[in-house]
Amino acid sequence: MTEDVIMETTQDAIEFFSNDRFAKNSGMTIEEASIRHSVIKLELNDSHLNAVDALMGGVLCTMADFACAVASNFGTGTGQYVSSDAHISFLNSCKGSVLTAEAVCSKNGRKLSYYEVTITDDLNVIIARAMVTMYRVD
Repeated sequence: MTEDVIMETTQDAIEFFSNDRFAKNSGMTIEEASIRHSVIKLELNDSHLNAVDALMGGVLCTMADFACAVASNFGTGTGQYVSSDAHISFLNSCKGSVLTAEAVCSKNGRKLSYYEVTITDDLNVIIARAMVTMYRVD
């Protein structure tokens, strides 16, 4: 684990998470970050498609996980949060070219925080919803 970093602006979050190689290589960008909230965007390309040319479900799981990492770690200096549990429902196939994941904290506890993530495409269709539990490591 790295030393605690307090992120106070979206730019701070962008700089901190620039070292998240998996998210970066996947093409995800942080659009908004605030305490217990984040918005992540992803412009889709062929590398996000599965064998039948549909969006790979793992892309949606990765977006939900990354959105929660940004939201839960923003503004904290009391430990680092990591995912401990996630459930995702794939609701619609994606017809758009850009995905947006918005993570919102529904309960922030001493060690566990619970997040709801909604992933939509640029046609305003809800593609997936996820419930993610974040664990504070200190």
